[in-house]
Amino acid sequence: MQNYIEKAAKKADTLVEAMPYINKFNNKTVVIKYGGSAMEDEKIKSSVINDIAFMKMVGINPVIVHGGGPGINKQLKLSNIEPNFINGIRVTDEKTMETVEMVLSGQINKNLVSEFQKHNTKAVGISGKDGLLIEAHKKPTDGADLGRVGEIKNINPILINTLTQNGFIPVISPVGGDKEGNTYNINADIAAVEIAIKLKAAKLVFLTDIDGIREDENDKNSLISKISPKIAQNLIKEGKIKGGMIPKANCCIKAVQNGVKSVHIINGNISHSILLEIYTKDGVGTLMEEE
Repeated sequence: MQNYIEKAAKKADTLVEAMPYINKFNNKTVVIKYGGSAMEDEKIKSSVINDIAFMKMVGINPVIVHGGGPGINKQLKLSNIEPNFINGIRVTDEKTMETVEMVLSGQINKNLVSEFQKHNTKAVGISGKDGLLIEAHKKPTDGADLGRVGEIKNINPILINTLTQNGFIPVISPVGGDKEGNTYNINADIAAVEIAIKLKAAKLVFLTDIDGIREDENDKNSLISKISPKIAQNLIKEGKIKGGMIPKANCCIKAVQNGVKSVHIINGNISHSILLEIYTKDGVGTLMEEE
């Protein structure tokens, strides 16, 4: 009996700790970039969707932007199309673009919507082409032709606002378009940043496969819990932030410097990582905001 009471008391303490954060972010917009292996593992996916459904229930307006690289690679293999990358960017010819759109806007997008329905939460799956939400043009390059890789020209938030105002969670596939009807493959991180900026989001959350920004990428104990854009830029210059974390950090920097109140990088494989990051004092990942 005593053990039960102690466990119940800890749960109550957690709820009390969350109360000021629930009040602070009531009716605020939080953009979540959902990617990494947290999308592949069904158990983790269910946990993530449950956390987002909880956020909606307590007054936050979540907006989801999802990736899907592994799913695209799998489908390309089935179609006997060899994936091709230049400087980490997927070369997207016409056939690859068809596969990208099918996987992102079809399979993954609608699967996530179905997951929300399992949690009794209203969600609508859309792509950046719908309502020209993500207006894009061909990404300019020095020499190499990347095909249908797009660069964002404008974000039209009308469709997102219509959905959130009517109680739906928008689930957005990062496929853009232009007024001539062309389709473009858009980097999901960049799409999430631009959407968060346009919506004047209170928070932007990157769900990844790592705990956050480390001062030493090989030392798990060097996780930086809180950082400013200026310090992050210095760590990039010093070579402490490197490799694949550089573009992620630059996305965070751009968002904060353009009006997003705070950006979080968290490990989506940690159970309830979104809730722990947003509704507790210490969090579990890296928080970036102005000093």
